[in-house]
Amino acid sequence: MNELVIGLGGNVGSDDQLLARFDDVAADFARRGRVRASHVYRSDALVAGDPPFLNAALAVTPDERLTPEEVLALTQTLEKRHGRRRESEAYWGPRPLDLDLLVWGKLQHRTPTLRIPHPRVHQRSFTLRPLIDLLGGDFVIPGHHETLTRLVQTAAPPITATDFAIVIPRAPAP
Repeated sequence: MNELVIGLGGNVGSDDQLLARFDDVAADFARRGRVRASHVYRSDALVAGDPPFLNAALAVTPDERLTPEEVLALTQTLEKRHGRRRESEAYWGPRPLDLDLLVWGKLQHRTPTLRIPHPRVHQRSFTLRPLIDLLGGDFVIPGHHETLTRLVQTAAPPITATDFAIVIPRAPAP
């Protein structure tokens, strides 16, 4: 299967804390395969009055075959490790780390607990801009007809690039 793209976001903690969480996620996925990172962006929260988010994405080409459910379990484990408690948080509310499986090549997958592509990936600037960084503006999300470049023109919320970067560890020498 092609590379999968994991969206990263968070708005609880300082920029340094959020970036450290992003770096940890990148390191975890780098142990499982090749990883590339998008730029890091700042976006308004979807709920008025909540702090802004940092957002980015990782493109991962796993060394081993993983199922969508295994990737979902891994992302939820990483979220918990960084303090996310889904059972007690407000829907679309502040969170220390939010990981979403955005796209996985041309895969379309639907179960009660997981949808690929992510059901709102095509509407949100904070998912589209990192996808453009990783997959190019001409990429078409499976099940959609417009390119990422066209979709991002009408997406919300406002988003700005930062000077931050995700650190991806180098693979150890053989």
